[in-house]
Amino acid sequence: MKLARVSVVTVVLASGAAAFAQAIGLPRISDQSQECLTCHKKNTLVVYQQWGESKHYRANIGCYECHAAEKTDADAQDHYGFTIAVLVTPKDCARCHSRETAEFSASHHSKGARILGSLDNTLAEVVEGNKAMKTLGFPEGVSAAAVNGCWQCHGSQVKVLAGGKLDPATWPNSGIGRINPDGSEGACNACHTRHAFSAAQARHPNTCGKCHLGPDHPQKEIYEESKHGILFFANLDRMNLDSNKWIVGEDYWAAPACVTCHMSATRTQPVTHDVGLRISWNNRPALSVRTDEADAKMGLPGKEAPWQVRRKNMQDVCLNCHAQGWVDGFYVQYDALIDLYQEKFARPGLELYNLAKPLRPVPEEFANKLDWVWYELWHHEGRRARHGASMMAPDYTHWHGTYEVAKNFYAEFVPELRDLMERNLKSTDEKLAKAAEALKTRLDEVLSSDDHKWSIGKLSPEEKAKRQQAAEEFKKRYAQ
Repeated sequence: MKLARVSVVTVVLASGAAAFAQAIGLPRISDQSQECLTCHKKNTLVVYQQWGESKHYRANIGCYECHAAEKTDADAQDHYGFTIAVLVTPKDCARCHSRETAEFSASHHSKGARILGSLDNTLAEVVEGNKAMKTLGFPEGVSAAAVNGCWQCHGSQVKVLAGGKLDPATWPNSGIGRINPDGSEGACNACHTRHAFSAAQARHPNTCGKCHLGPDHPQKEIYEESKHGILFFANLDRMNLDSNKWIVGEDYWAAPACVTCHMSATRTQPVTHDVGLRISWNNRPALSVRTDEADAKMGLPGKEAPWQVRRKNMQDVCLNCHAQGWVDGFYVQYDALIDLYQEKFARPGLELYNLAKPLRPVPEEFANKLDWVWYELWHHEGRRARHGASMMAPDYTHWHGTYEVAKNFYAEFVPELRDLMERNLKSTDEKLAKAAEALKTRLDEVLSSDDHKWSIGKLSPEEKAKRQQAAEEFKKRYAQ
């Protein structure tokens, strides 16, 4: 573990049974940091200027206090007579920011690099990539698609070379779940960008947008479409982002940012660096799960925080601007959208996909059209619908979400299932014929259900009459 050679003045804050040492600062800039600054002022002037604008500067915390290392550290290197490490990890930051680090380390954010080896990473490593990128840390090669894509948001396992140098396939990397040589997980500078480490910058939605955007998790675009985002960008100069104390309703009130809802203090709850403690649904998987259940699967402390409590935490934020009836109504709408997606499409879709797996011409993932259709249905369209509803972006909920889910379910997924089924019903391979029959039975059941019977012409006469009446009323309403 890297240790600064200069003692830091601290104050102890008690929180229940735990006490955390939090830095106030140093009486002066240390001799070691002074020597660092003499050189860096000439050779990396921008870094020097950024540090000069930081609270670290005002607290006399310099280069050495963060980068000092023990010679036994895996990434230690000699730097003009000083033993330093280029990589500053959450364990280093915890010497002064222990509460924040403890909260962050308990969060899903810090576990982002656990996707290594997952289905998503298979895409980047095998389907999209190859092993043409060779480094000392990866002599057999690694996919440049994974290195430049997945790992830059989720984080990679940083590999250390001789002399404390870092392998270029894993560094630079500010992925939020980076696996560090000292055993810690995460990267504080994923949000608090070096070397100013500005709270104002971390509070801006664009910071979250480095990773939370795109076809499968477009939270940034969803936020920008929502009333919250519209208000933020219209009132950016009134957001008081530089304020030390940043309590909604007291220090700003023009709009909420992402961190307002997920992290920042209210008048009744403190700041948290575990962004999951106000979220009641985890919408990442094919089937949404409650967040305490998701934490339990990963062995995180959040398993002890019931989703109902997390929802109340979020509602506490909402109630700074909205009445209780408004908040209750929102959650009724949100839960109903989750239920619609789950029960109409995701649950039967997942069951049908698993039944169809033995019938695929090629057993490998993503080697068949069905794999791509199902993956995008839940991983892209399904996520967009759920996330859109969670943050009140109707276009993402509908046109980029449920519309795409329905279109691909009926026009791509079901026809592909039927094709596989029909090609194998009369197979001489008993296992294939049996699998095809099982798929046919379940597909017929799904399509004959109330949710899907319209697609096979089985709407009841009463429902058909209601639809016809609605169409006639529409024409009459808009007749010129």
